[in-house]
Amino acid sequence: MNAYPLPTPHPASAHPARVYNVWLGGKDHYPVDQEAAELAARANPTIVPSVRANRAFLGRAVRHLATTGIRQFLDIGTGIPAAENTHEVAQRAAADARVVYVDNDPIVLTHARALLVSGPEGQTDYVQADARDVDTILDAASRTLDLSRPVGLMLVAILQYIKDAEDPWDITRRLLDRLAPGSHLVLSHPAADVTAPEVAESMRIYNERAAAHASATPRSQKEVERFFDGLEILDPGVVTLTRWRPGPSDAPDDSLPMWCAVGRKA
Repeated sequence: MNAYPLPTPHPASAHPARVYNVWLGGKDHYPVDQEAAELAARANPTIVPSVRANRAFLGRAVRHLATTGIRQFLDIGTGIPAAENTHEVAQRAAADARVVYVDNDPIVLTHARALLVSGPEGQTDYVQADARDVDTILDAASRTLDLSRPVGLMLVAILQYIKDAEDPWDITRRLLDRLAPGSHLVLSHPAADVTAPEVAESMRIYNERAAAHASATPRSQKEVERFFDGLEILDPGVVTLTRWRPGPSDAPDDSLPMWCAVGRKA
């Protein structure tokens, strides 16, 4: 049983997945989400390019792992499906890749089951659970993934919704503890030390409108590095989104306030 209450549709307040959907240019949201997204983006104009750069980072990281032998992915904090989802990128590189998506919002999982459909050689599954319910997630994921073999653990723009008092670093460690050597952590996180005033103001606006679901906490580069304690951080380290192994047409933009990295478990 989940230790944390699962959200129900509550159009009187904004929801993280629906606000993110607004920033990605999607249509699966309510007016309250549109308002929160627009006000936060007005306070911090880098939000929309950051969200899109974050999606591009996810694609590059998954592609790298799939082409270097990872065939299993655990994507926690799935969000409402958009272009280039984890299984699409992974199965394009390795048709037999397996992906388990996890989200605590039943609306998100309804969309996921309808839209995140595996190719014939691979497999996808869906788990409704809170990111803090480590045992629930891993027990359910083990129906599809072989946890004795390496897994790509995706914590992309999700840990900001876990407060310091709830110890997101320990949650990450406990997830990794049950994964096999050779597993990788793919993580991105809003930055507290890049365009700090704008980030603080946009977070304040967002938190006022989304408190019924989840408030958000930006963190510094050093705080993000802590998530990789005990892991080998792949080059180029903990960097801003566009600095992680960009393609030839990717322009660097260090004003985007999100840190990201990929680490390997020995």
